[in-house]
Amino acid sequence: MIDVRDVSRVYHRGADEVHALEHVSLFIERGRFVALMGPSGSGKSTLLNLIAGLDRPSGGVVEVAGQRLGDLGEDELARFRARHVGFVFQFFNLIPVLDARGNVELPLLLTKLGRAERRARADTALRVVGLAERADHKPSELSGGEQQRVAIARAIVTDPEIVVADEPTGDLDAKNAVEILALLRDLAREFGKTVVMVTHDPRGEAFVDEIHHLDKGVLRDTVAGGAGGGGA
Repeated sequence: MIDVRDVSRVYHRGADEVHALEHVSLFIERGRFVALMGPSGSGKSTLLNLIAGLDRPSGGVVEVAGQRLGDLGEDELARFRARHVGFVFQFFNLIPVLDARGNVELPLLLTKLGRAERRARADTALRVVGLAERADHKPSELSGGEQQRVAIARAIVTDPEIVVADEPTGDLDAKNAVEILALLRDLAREFGKTVVMVTHDPRGEAFVDEIHHLDKGVLRDTVAGGAGGGGA
């Protein structure tokens, strides 16, 4: 599903070069729940952005869902993201004046689906994340964990093959963090989504299939997570 080969990413800040990634190679099979871990500045989010088609490498190849992302123009890349990738962030980024269903429907407004079909798909996504009965509630009427569930429903409503999650538990208490990690694991196990998560949360290790540790832009090692090793 995801094949990263000898990828580097260099940013230019004035006369300085910042080497965010150095010759990283990584292969992720379909339906795996994977964590990218490491200290701040290690290149985790840069790698996630490359996989999601939000950024381009300075060198190497990023191939996702059979498509070399470097071969795509900006419009093609936008269509690729809309079709294949769902996004979950630390902060839920919900629209305060819309209810849960309305927030989940947002990505579908870019499609040709009619209103009834959009509503049906949004309700299905909310059922998947366990919030069918909260569809008519606005974000202010939901807990932090429920808001993140709405954000995950929004990420999967277009039925993407890949879900990328950037610190999805970073703004949650321990109980809600564990519930969100379990939900992401279930998306991989039960629905065949490939889930790639950047996290500092050590609790995530018990839920993922594999952990890739980065440090100073280099992929240091890959180990089995608790789910991959038979735990959690």
